[in-house]
Amino acid sequence: MNLLHITEEQTAALMDEDLALEAARAAFAVTVDGPVFPSLAVHASDPRNRFTLKPSASATHAGVKIGTYWPGNAEHGLPRHHSTLLLFDQTTGRIAAVLEAGTANAYRTAAADALAVDLLARADATTLAVFGTGHQAAYEVAAVSRIRPVDEVLVVGRTAERAGQMAAALVAEGHNARGACAEEACARADVIVTATTATIDTPPLFEAAWVRPGTHISCMGADAPGKRELPSDLFARARVFCDLPEQARRMGESQHAPAEAVLTPLGEVLTHRAAGRTDDSDITIFDSSGLGLQDLYLGLALLKKMDISL
Repeated sequence: MNLLHITEEQTAALMDEDLALEAARAAFAVTVDGPVFPSLAVHASDPRNRFTLKPSASATHAGVKIGTYWPGNAEHGLPRHHSTLLLFDQTTGRIAAVLEAGTANAYRTAAADALAVDLLARADATTLAVFGTGHQAAYEVAAVSRIRPVDEVLVVGRTAERAGQMAAALVAEGHNARGACAEEACARADVIVTATTATIDTPPLFEAAWVRPGTHISCMGADAPGKRELPSDLFARARVFCDLPEQARRMGESQHAPAEAVLTPLGEVLTHRAAGRTDDSDITIFDSSGLGLQDLYLGLALLKKMDISL
């Protein structure tokens, strides 16, 4: 078999929110009964450059996604994040396909958030607060807006200027968006999305007391040891959901949760094996550190759209 190479331009052209969401649903559904392998987060020769390895296997396919974060790329006009999915030939163990998936990964990450909002947020949620003004934020807004009738987006950034710039970009895409401070955003939000690179070396993005009852929070930024976006005392007020408990404890937001906190896999809610929101006053947290199954199912969906089978 010749090695199949699908370029970044090809995968980006095929992506949309619906394809990403359906792939996410399929991936999370099989986390309950199928094998789920935890991710590995490491650094390159320069410790500032990091990458993750996300292995996966379904009943018919297996592969590994390599996600890179090179912060210095911004100085060269290049994206800081990139992703490459390797799919194995199941007969020989050799690499059968390489899919460059930088843009696709942004859709995939946002789709997990959207799935969590669909399963956990109040049905009447209309106000979305987004913490983060980087590459991922706009994808999060687009994905959540397909799940709930979002009529206002509040953007919180490191500076008011950056929040205003992101809000203006969202307005240009048809959203009703404006910049806001963290306290106002939490006070008004029905859904909060955190998509930052915050770590334990900086204060949490907001205070627990600012979050009102009934809020759903999707934490998308913590995907390596030492990252943190939320105040740890918020866990005591919330019901916590995640993609994989052992991974969430090691490299997700839940690495800062108390030991007695119960982490419910989102796949169990999706397959009706566990309860999601039980009351409109519940504060729900989805801790998303990312699973290789999401990448595998998205890659297979892209190949199917191209009428390619492995």
